[in-house]
Amino acid sequence: MKLLFLAGLCMIGIGATPAPAAPATAAAAPGQDARWRQHAAHVHITRDNWGIAHIYGKSDADAVFGMMYAQAEDDFNRIERNYLNGLGWLAQAEGESAIYSDLRERLFIDAATLQQQYRRSPAWLKTLMIAWSDGLNYYLSKHANVAPKVIHHFEPWMALSFTEGSIGGDVESVDLAKLEKFYGQPTPPTSKNSQPFVPEENPGGSNGFAIAPSRSASGHAMLWINPHTSYYFRSELQVVSEQGLNVYGAVTWGQFFVYQGFNPHNGWMHTSYGGDAIDEYAENLVKKPDGLYYKYGDGLRKLRVTQVTIPFKQAGGLGKRIFTVYHSHHGPIVRAENGKWIAVKLLVDPVPALSQSYLRTKTSDYASFRKTQDMRTDTSNNTVYADANGTIAYFHGNFIPKRDTAFDFTHPVDGSNPATEWQGPHAVEDTITLLNPSNGWLFNSNNWPFSAAGDQSPKRENYPRYMWTKGENPRGPHAVEVLRDIHNVTLDSLIAAGYDGHLTAFDVLLPPLILSFDALPAADPQRAALGEAIAALRDWNRRTSADSVPTAVAIFWGQELIERKGAVARDAEEPVYDYLVDKLTDAERLTALSAALEKLQRDFGRWQIPWGEISRFQRLTDDIVQPFDDARPSLPVGFAPSLWGALASFDWSKPRTTKKIYGSTGNSFIAAVDFGPTIHAKALMSGGESGDPASPHFTDQELMFTQGRFRDVLFYPEDVSAHAERSYQP
Repeated sequence: MKLLFLAGLCMIGIGATPAPAAPATAAAAPGQDARWRQHAAHVHITRDNWGIAHIYGKSDADAVFGMMYAQAEDDFNRIERNYLNGLGWLAQAEGESAIYSDLRERLFIDAATLQQQYRRSPAWLKTLMIAWSDGLNYYLSKHANVAPKVIHHFEPWMALSFTEGSIGGDVESVDLAKLEKFYGQPTPPTSKNSQPFVPEENPGGSNGFAIAPSRSASGHAMLWINPHTSYYFRSELQVVSEQGLNVYGAVTWGQFFVYQGFNPHNGWMHTSYGGDAIDEYAENLVKKPDGLYYKYGDGLRKLRVTQVTIPFKQAGGLGKRIFTVYHSHHGPIVRAENGKWIAVKLLVDPVPALSQSYLRTKTSDYASFRKTQDMRTDTSNNTVYADANGTIAYFHGNFIPKRDTAFDFTHPVDGSNPATEWQGPHAVEDTITLLNPSNGWLFNSNNWPFSAAGDQSPKRENYPRYMWTKGENPRGPHAVEVLRDIHNVTLDSLIAAGYDGHLTAFDVLLPPLILSFDALPAADPQRAALGEAIAALRDWNRRTSADSVPTAVAIFWGQELIERKGAVARDAEEPVYDYLVDKLTDAERLTALSAALEKLQRDFGRWQIPWGEISRFQRLTDDIVQPFDDARPSLPVGFAPSLWGALASFDWSKPRTTKKIYGSTGNSFIAAVDFGPTIHAKALMSGGESGDPASPHFTDQELMFTQGRFRDVLFYPEDVSAHAERSYQP
């Protein structure tokens, strides 16, 4: 492809102060201005009629430069926040409320170490990291009206602080409240009454489907890309270079690789909850005159003790908190439990991790993609894969440490026993994978892998328990239901499958409720109070839609059950959905229904209200956490939360502060791709590409988003040119 370049650009200096308490944020390095000019002369950006950026660069580094410039144009605020979070500098922008979030990050990430790792990086990656920082700094130099909260100058090494595009990385699995309890007191507690950490039930999720040529109308492999995140968590763009880069998809704000997407040859969809890659070790402490030790084998090892300073924003400038923190050889100490200190072990290897994330985007077939998987640095993702050769594949996790199966690694293991140590990572071929199953389809919905391809699925008994971290969920049977009989698949029918409205959880949850009602004595007052609602639920087809009254009743009833029983389920270390299936009494089911109807009556004046009058989409501001307002315009949404089996997820933040329910998480960037000699794809985003409320692309996709109506992806230069809204150089 021939690229068009413009010349004669002039430069504007940075003129900004370094980030407070941030190492290596000095003025522009010698030669940087010349690099900026050279990159800018070799980059061309075309915005299509949806505001989506198509970046064309001479080299990969030029393309990365333009990619960062374009992202910053769309939402610099989210870029900066992601790196404040990744570097542990968030409190400098948000104040004391972020101190322990920063401390958690700094237990694992150290700026000086990242700088050393950057200096030792391979030359090709270092070149891209320099281009990454150049693109952001050049943007700031050209936009004096943009006021960074903390990072006024980006350094190349900072790219190593955020190398994997998932929402909520491994570090965020550490419980903040327990971390604060441990490090927020003069003497870290060692109470024997501490309870084990059980994470909150996460209602989110993602779906990936791969369709083999035998099932598609075109005779090509197909891919369904359906991540569920907080809205506006990623940008949509295409980035192309003359060095072979040509990739389209979702980019987590501030990163220089497409996290979920496709190139002319193949595509990949990541879902969360693969193999277990994080473990906790209970350290047996021994206090000696010269410090704290912990038992290991037949001897003692000394805890490493350091200080971490967390600057934070306050009136009149920056304050600071200084923490004395502890590490065993397993990792940082994050809490106390049963008289022992708990260390967390996880993989922190940013240079290979960033390399794998980027190199994945330049693969051309299954063999080259598999080669990137063999790098084994992806700690939190499953991967659904399809390519133009007709191959479909599934990888359940990537980096999975070998362990002694005699130990239960779902709880802290004895840190003094050397037998609990990791024994290196499993080879990919030893993990749970699928390649071209004969049924012609595979999927993952953040569930276990043992239903991934129907009767062609991996067998549970062939793998250690730590190779899968989540069980089945209601979206698993739903995906099997829509895929098992699918034939002659087109882009439109693939989208329809991904938006199928069956709420499979209620197939299991509602019959016991109806039986509980039917068992009531004839004179019981609940018969009169609940009879009409039960009749509606009895006749319901269990499919969500905007005009459905029983959808609203069922979801409010289910949410009431979670509010009443969620904590009990977590205490029992049982998924809340499983608890609702197995552990409820008749009285608990009926009482929760009464409470749900009362809430509907109170908030909306009647319980007989269609779901779409409650479930709404609204985008008002560019705030990271969106405000919602019942008095402002909004759109009805017929989709439902993924917890109830909805494949097209529409969920909300808790606690709810409005009467109507406003979606904030779920479907975000979504795409359906057909991998023929020519790529055909359709896509959709929540709201719009731009984070600027003044932009026409802030909400230009919102109506389509609420209705599941997709637009064509513009992948080839002639199509981009035909639908160009603006064409320019940085």
